Amino acid sequence: MTVTLSDTARQYIALFEDETGATAHDCVVLGDEDDDEKRVIFVVKPGEMGQAIGPGGKNVQSVEDQLGADVELVEDANTAATFVANALAPAEVHHVTISENNDTVAYAEVEQADTGVAIGTGGRNIETAKLLVERHFDVDDIQLT
Repeated sequence: MTVTLSDTARQYIALFEDETGATAHDCVVLGDEDDDEKRVIFVVKPGEMGQAIGPGGKNVQSVEDQLGADVELVEDANTAATFVANALAPAEVHHVTISENNDTVAYAEVEQADTGVAIGTGGRNIETAKLLVERHFDVDDIQLT
Protein backbone atom coordinates (compact mmCIF):
# COMPACT_ATOMS: atom_id res chain seq x y z
CA MET A 1 0.00 0.00 0.00
CA THR A 2 1.31 3.44 -0.92
CA VAL A 3 1.24 6.14 1.74
CA THR A 4 0.94 9.71 0.48
CA LEU A 5 2.77 12.33 2.52
CA SER A 6 2.00 16.04 2.65
CA ASP A 7 4.84 18.55 2.29
CA THR A 8 4.58 19.26 6.02
CA ALA A 9 4.83 15.55 6.83
CA ARG A 10 7.96 15.25 4.65
CA GLN A 11 9.53 18.20 6.47
CA TYR A 12 8.67 16.69 9.84
CA ILE A 13 10.17 13.34 8.84
CA ALA A 14 13.41 15.05 7.81
CA LEU A 15 13.57 16.85 11.17
CA PHE A 16 12.72 13.64 13.05
CA GLU A 17 15.40 11.62 11.27
CA ASP A 18 18.04 14.36 11.76
CA GLU A 19 17.26 14.62 15.48
CA THR A 20 16.93 10.93 16.30
CA GLY A 21 18.96 9.06 13.68
CA ALA A 22 15.97 6.70 13.34
CA THR A 23 14.04 6.13 10.11
CA ALA A 24 10.39 7.19 9.84
CA HIS A 25 8.20 5.43 7.25
CA ASP A 26 5.19 7.71 7.77
CA CYS A 27 4.10 10.89 9.51
CA VAL A 28 0.54 11.98 10.30
CA VAL A 29 -0.19 15.47 11.60
CA LEU A 30 -3.42 15.85 13.59
CA GLY A 31 -4.57 19.36 14.46
CA ASP A 32 -3.16 22.61 13.10
CA GLU A 33 -0.41 25.03 14.13
CA ASP A 34 -2.69 26.96 16.51
CA ASP A 35 -4.19 23.85 18.10
CA ASP A 36 -3.15 23.10 21.70
CA GLU A 37 -3.96 19.44 20.95
CA LYS A 38 -1.69 19.21 17.88
CA ARG A 39 -0.17 15.73 17.58
CA VAL A 40 2.39 14.30 15.20
CA ILE A 41 2.57 10.53 14.81
CA PHE A 42 5.66 8.94 13.30
CA VAL A 43 5.76 5.33 12.11
CA VAL A 44 9.28 4.18 12.95
CA LYS A 45 11.29 1.48 11.18
CA PRO A 46 11.19 -1.83 13.09
CA GLY A 47 14.00 -2.15 15.61
CA GLU A 48 14.70 1.59 15.78
CA MET A 49 12.20 2.59 18.49
CA GLY A 50 14.89 2.86 21.20
CA GLN A 51 17.00 5.09 18.98
CA ALA A 52 13.97 7.24 18.16
CA ILE A 53 13.11 7.71 21.84
CA GLY A 54 16.70 8.24 22.98
CA PRO A 55 18.13 8.03 26.50
CA GLY A 56 15.46 9.12 28.97
CA GLY A 57 13.25 10.23 26.07
CA LYS A 58 15.75 12.92 25.05
CA ASN A 59 15.34 12.51 21.27
CA VAL A 60 11.57 12.49 21.16
CA GLN A 61 11.46 15.45 23.59
CA SER A 62 13.73 17.44 21.29
CA VAL A 63 11.43 16.75 18.33
CA GLU A 64 8.38 17.75 20.42
CA ASP A 65 10.05 21.03 21.40
CA GLN A 66 10.94 21.86 17.80
CA LEU A 67 7.50 20.98 16.41
CA GLY A 68 5.52 22.48 19.30
CA ALA A 69 3.38 19.36 19.36
CA ASP A 70 2.93 16.07 21.16
CA VAL A 71 4.86 13.36 19.32
CA GLU A 72 3.70 9.75 19.29
CA LEU A 73 5.71 6.84 17.91
CA VAL A 74 4.42 3.59 16.40
CA GLU A 75 6.76 0.83 15.33
CA ASP A 76 6.16 -0.33 11.76
CA ALA A 77 5.55 -4.02 11.00
CA ASN A 78 5.39 -6.41 8.06
CA THR A 79 1.91 -7.73 8.89
CA ALA A 80 -1.37 -6.02 9.66
CA ALA A 81 -1.80 -8.00 12.89
CA THR A 82 1.58 -6.94 14.28
CA PHE A 83 1.02 -3.36 13.16
CA VAL A 84 -2.34 -3.23 14.98
CA ALA A 85 -0.68 -4.48 18.18
CA ASN A 86 2.08 -1.86 17.82
CA ALA A 87 -0.44 0.92 17.15
CA LEU A 88 -2.37 0.04 20.33
CA ALA A 89 0.76 0.07 22.51
CA PRO A 90 1.33 0.53 25.41
CA ALA A 91 -1.83 -1.57 25.87
CA GLU A 92 -0.99 -5.27 26.20
CA VAL A 93 -2.35 -6.98 23.10
CA HIS A 94 -2.45 -10.78 23.32
CA HIS A 95 -3.60 -11.61 19.81
CA VAL A 96 -4.90 -9.93 16.65
CA THR A 97 -7.10 -11.66 14.08
CA ILE A 98 -7.75 -10.11 10.67
CA SER A 99 -11.17 -10.93 9.19
CA GLU A 100 -11.80 -10.20 5.52
CA ASN A 101 -15.52 -10.31 4.67
CA ASN A 102 -17.23 -7.24 3.21
CA ASP A 103 -14.87 -5.08 5.26
CA THR A 104 -11.46 -5.93 6.61
CA VAL A 105 -11.61 -5.85 10.41
CA ALA A 106 -8.84 -6.41 12.94
CA TYR A 107 -10.03 -8.03 16.19
CA ALA A 108 -7.52 -7.22 18.91
CA GLU A 109 -7.57 -9.21 22.14
CA VAL A 110 -6.45 -6.69 24.75
CA GLU A 111 -5.66 -7.33 28.41
CA GLN A 112 -8.85 -6.33 30.28
CA ALA A 113 -6.94 -3.90 32.51
CA ASP A 114 -5.55 -2.18 29.38
CA THR A 115 -8.83 -1.65 27.52
CA GLY A 116 -8.96 1.98 28.65
CA VAL A 117 -5.36 2.50 27.51
CA ALA A 118 -6.15 1.03 24.08
CA ILE A 119 -9.20 3.28 23.70
CA GLY A 120 -7.64 6.43 25.19
CA THR A 121 -9.35 9.60 26.36
CA GLY A 122 -12.31 10.29 24.11
CA GLY A 123 -11.30 7.37 21.87
CA ARG A 124 -8.11 9.12 20.82
CA ASN A 125 -5.80 6.07 20.85
CA ILE A 126 -8.11 3.64 19.04
CA GLU A 127 -8.94 6.26 16.39
CA THR A 128 -5.25 6.93 15.77
CA ALA A 129 -4.60 3.18 15.46
CA LYS A 130 -7.51 2.86 12.98
CA LEU A 131 -6.19 5.74 10.89
CA LEU A 132 -2.68 4.27 10.72
CA VAL A 133 -3.71 0.68 9.99
CA GLU A 134 -6.02 1.89 7.22
CA ARG A 135 -3.13 3.89 5.68
CA HIS A 136 -0.68 0.99 5.84
CA PHE A 137 -2.73 -2.19 5.44
CA ASP A 138 -6.19 -1.30 4.10
CA VAL A 139 -7.87 -2.49 7.31
CA ASP A 140 -11.24 -0.77 7.70
CA ASP A 141 -11.77 -1.12 11.46
CA ILE A 142 -10.29 -2.32 14.74
CA GLN A 143 -12.49 -4.01 17.32
CA LEU A 144 -11.27 -4.73 20.85
CA THR A 145 -12.16 -8.11 22.33
